[in-house]
Amino acid sequence: QVQLVESGGALVQPGGSLRLSCVASEFTLRDYVIGWFRQAPGKEREGVACISGIDGSKRYPNSLADRFTISKDSAKNTWYLQMNNLKPEDTAVYYCAASRGIQSLFPGTYDYWGQGTQVTVSS
Repeated sequence: QVQLVESGGALVQPGGSLRLSCVASEFTLRDYVIGWFRQAPGKEREGVACISGIDGSKRYPNSLADRFTISKDSAKNTWYLQMNNLKPEDTAVYYCAASRGIQSLFPGTYDYWGQGTQVTVSS
């Protein structure tokens, strides 16, 4: 069974940075699309970044492209989300997910999900 495990969430001050990690249990996921999503209380889950396992192409929502960066370390079967200049509105539970389908920021296209890691941005 495919498992995704996120880590790296923390309490950080506004303007700070965090790097989240997502480790996959299956090396076949290297051909999948890996996405990062977040969900704040009372809000829908939204995509913040995704990366293709085939060509490494990346996608971000326009509002986050200048602050968030997705990357992967194939040798470690690990994907990262680097978040800079964090703002209180970035507070949410962050999830990584894997998709066998098209590259997308839409949660409904993803097949496997991690349990999430909490990011809180507050002074």
